[in-house]
Parts: sequence; C-alpha cells; structure tokens
Amino acid sequence: MDILIKALGYIDINAFIAIILAGLFGLFVGAIPGLTATMAVALLVPFTFFMDPIPALAMMISIGASSIYAGDIPGALLRIPGTPASAAYVEDAHAMVKQGKLNKVLGLSLTSSVIGGIIGSIILMVAAPMLAKFALKFSSYEYTWLSLLGLTCATLVVGNQPVKGMMALCLGLLLACIGYDQITGVARFTFGEVSLLQGINFIPAMIGLFAISGAIEYYSDRMQKLEMKKDVAKVTDINIFKGVPSLIWKNKFSMLRSSIQGTLIGALPGAGADIAAWISYALSKKLSKTPEKYGHGSEEAILDSSSSNNASLAGSWIPSLVFGIPGDSASAIIIGVLFMKDMNPGPTLFIFQPDKLYAVFIIFFIANLMLIPMATLVVNLIKRIVFVDKAVLYPVIITFSIVGSYAINNSLSSIVVMLGMGVLGYLLQRAEYPLSPIILGMILGPMLEKNLLLSLVKSNGNLVNFVDRPVSGFLAACFAIVVCWQISNIIKVVRRPKSSCQMLV
Repeated sequence: MDILIKALGYIDINAFIAIILAGLFGLFVGAIPGLTATMAVALLVPFTFFMDPIPALAMMISIGASSIYAGDIPGALLRIPGTPASAAYVEDAHAMVKQGKLNKVLGLSLTSSVIGGIIGSIILMVAAPMLAKFALKFSSYEYTWLSLLGLTCATLVVGNQPVKGMMALCLGLLLACIGYDQITGVARFTFGEVSLLQGINFIPAMIGLFAISGAIEYYSDRMQKLEMKKDVAKVTDINIFKGVPSLIWKNKFSMLRSSIQGTLIGALPGAGADIAAWISYALSKKLSKTPEKYGHGSEEAILDSSSSNNASLAGSWIPSLVFGIPGDSASAIIIGVLFMKDMNPGPTLFIFQPDKLYAVFIIFFIANLMLIPMATLVVNLIKRIVFVDKAVLYPVIITFSIVGSYAINNSLSSIVVMLGMGVLGYLLQRAEYPLSPIILGMILGPMLEKNLLLSLVKSNGNLVNFVDRPVSGFLAACFAIVVCWQISNIIKVVRRPKSSCQMLV
C-alpha cells in the first residue's frame, strides 16, 4: 500500500498534460496511413529530454495507445489501414460503414481498444516477471513455429477463397525475400537496383495495396460509384457508443480471450500488435458461431482483433521492464528513455524503484481511459470525411499516401514501391484475389526466414531439434492441426462446384 501511495505521488498535473497532448498527437499520426506508432514515439523522444521520468514515460505510453487505435479510423472510413495492426480487420470495419453503421464501428473499435489496453495493463502489473521468464524461453525454434502459425491465418481470414488466399500469401512471402539475405548477406531479386538492397518495406506496400488501388479503381470507372447508405440521423449524431455496451457484454469472453492472447504475443520479443491482431482475428473466426460474417462486416471480428492489438502494447513492456529486451520497435525506443531517466530496465528496477514502476502501471490505466474522451472528440470531427465526394477525397488521399510513404526512410524508392503495389493491388482486386494475405506474408516472412535459418544452423540440419523442447513441440502440434484442418477446408471448397454441377445434372 505504501508503494502505491508513493506511486500516486509521481502522477501530477504534468503527467496528465503529457498524456493528453501525446494522445492527441498519436491520434493524428495514427490516422495518416504510413505514419506508424513507432514513428510517433520516435518523434516525441526529444521532448522527453527535459521532462521528469514519469511524465516522459506517460507521454510514450499515451502516444502508443492512441496511435494504434487511430489506425482503425482510416481503415473504417476509407478502407486504408492507418497502421499495420489495423490491416487484419479493415474489410470488416469498412463493410460496416458501407452498411450505414458508421457510428457503431467507430464506437466498437474505441471501446474494445480501451478494454484490451486495460486488461493488458492488469496482466502487466500482476504477472510481468513471470511472463518475462516465459518469453525468454522462446528460442529460434519456437519463433519459427509461431511464424508458421501466423502464416496459417491467411487461409483463415479469406473465407471461401483459400486457394486464392494461399497464392496471395506466397506473393507476399516472395516480396519479403527481396533484398539482403539475413544470414549470408547475399543480395536477392534486386536486379542491380541499389534501392532494393534493403528490401521492400511493407508499409508503403500496404498503402499502395489499399489506398492507391482504390484510387485507380475509382478513376478507371468514375461512373461506377460505391453506393452507401446515408442515414441523416447517423451523420448528425455524435453518440458513437449507441448499442455498443450490449455487444461488449455479449462478446465479453471472446474479448477477454483475445486480450490475454494479445498480451502474451506482445510479451514475445519481435512480435507486436500486428501479429497479435492477425492471430486473434483468425482464432476468433474459427471459434465464432457466425464465421460467414467475417470479412463482410463482423462486429465480433472488430471487437476481438482491436482488443488484442491494444493489449499487446502492455505486453511489449514486460520484457522491456524486466530484462531490457524490447518487445517491439517502439519498446526499443522506450528502453532508451528509461536509461536516460536513470530507470535501468531489469530485476533491480523492481527492487530499488518499485514506486516509479507502479506509477508506470497506473499511467497505463489512465492513458487508456483518457483515450475515450480524446478519441470521441477526434472521431466526431473527422468521421464526416466518408460523405465527402470521392472526386475531392482521392487527391487528398494520394497526397497523404505519398507523404506517408516518403516519410518511412526519406526515399523516393518508397513512393515507387507504393505506386507499383497500387497497380498490382488493382489488378488483383479485379481478379478477386484478397489483399490482406500479401501484407501478412511481408510481415511474417522475414521473421520466419531468419529464425528458420538460425535454427537449421544451430541444429546442423537436425529437424528433431525443432520439436524436442516442450513449447516448440506444442506449437508444432498446433501448426500440424491447423494445416490439416485447412487442407480439408480447401478440398471441400474445390469439390463444391463439382457437387453443385452434379446436383444440377
């Protein structure tokens, strides 16, 4: 109790001001495609130089939570994921907007994000040391199986198009192979282009696939406009939480499961919110009583995936605080801030500065709760964008897409990648190929390749080492079950037209 009292003493007016200002900035950055949560955290680091430790960390925590949520806003309104974590359920969010459920999808996303963040914060506070020890048991063998399990999400999220989903996933994996080999350093598929030596960044690719392809489709046939239900009451109504509490209560157990799952995935170094969202989406669909709604406006999909990716933010702090190992790229920046504020991450932090540590835990709660009024204000200001004429809207989208892509590494090559992927995305959409598996392959491809090759080198090619550890053996068994399950689903889909023809005959 004394520690909690001391911890509360660190949370003053400066901490609240830092939470509000950083939260508003995070909502702005996350809502612009291409500007990621990591970039938002990095931009605010100079402001922490002359701040006290707790307000500085409050700023980092608030901007992380708000920017991850803000990625859902352009995903719902424009079908353009603001952050990679929003790509998993962008089709469901945008489909609900087209059905006239604009307020509901924004309210569901915000509420589930806050609930996921709070559950993740509770787990962080209660089980940080224990979960960090579990995360350290993950070697390259476990990460290999985790990557493979993540890739199986491609066939789970595409519904009744598993074959096309697999082909799109293979395309994403192929694009992930461009650039230097992570083990040997050999350049692959660069065709003599220096700009391709570092590979293709999946963020400009994601912007191109979703934003530019949509613009190309619009300008290629301006007479064919997407009809949307426009309810005047929904345009003027500022209450985005109408009907949300009942849906939250109905799906409370699935949200709890997804939040716990997201926290566990976030605690694994190198994982992050995007992988948490994909895996939660796939698992949610498999366990749902209405899987046919996924991809066509499923409320359950948004609740589970959004709560998972926000819970993973708290999870990523577990290895950072306990062992100084970053859970994701944003955590690596935050570790630098901790050292700068004389809060050296590690077991000694729990022994010598527990009051400051519990102040950080309390700030997680405050930052997530403060997200509700801040995001409600911002969302009600920008949600009308969905009713703007697309002839006016798409030039603005293209401009922001170019700025966001260029900002990744200040290179024109990122813009070329974005435009190329936009053309490719347009052609694939015309052929009815899903786009989300491409992004999934580009995200998990490098992780799979690196850990697979490291495992083969360590084991001298002995495949038994991949399953002789308890955790790796369990993940391998899960992967085998999912693969067998998906093969049976693919066979059913392939045979379905034949059986239909036989019935007609």
